Amino acid sequence: MLFFLGGAGYVLLELLYRGRSHYSMFLAGGICFLLLGKLETVRPRLPGWARPLAGAGIITMVELGTGLLFNRDYSVWDYRAVPGNFCGQICPRFTLLWIPLAAGAGWLYRKLKK
Repeated sequence: MLFFLGGAGYVLLELLYRGRSHYSMFLAGGICFLLLGKLETVRPRLPGWARPLAGAGIITMVELGTGLLFNRDYSVWDYRAVPGNFCGQICPRFTLLWIPLAAGAGWLYRKLKK
């Protein structure tokens, strides 16, 4: 259930931001939500300020993996023109945006697990 919630949430964010999405974003969102949840349940937990930073790294790496598998032709997204991009799949600008997203997802995960 948590996987599906994360997948749907990720697709919804894309629809709101870009007006379109791709099925691979559902998979990426589900994986991200489960991994972000692990940050909330592992003992000892990271300090509160470190969890969103680690979460942004997790989201960025999942996005890279998803991009290398599903976005080889850059039809899903294309960061090649963005400064600091890596293979056109990830970029620092979006990694910074993932910090508050990771914080919110961690908060939601904790609430849902209760």
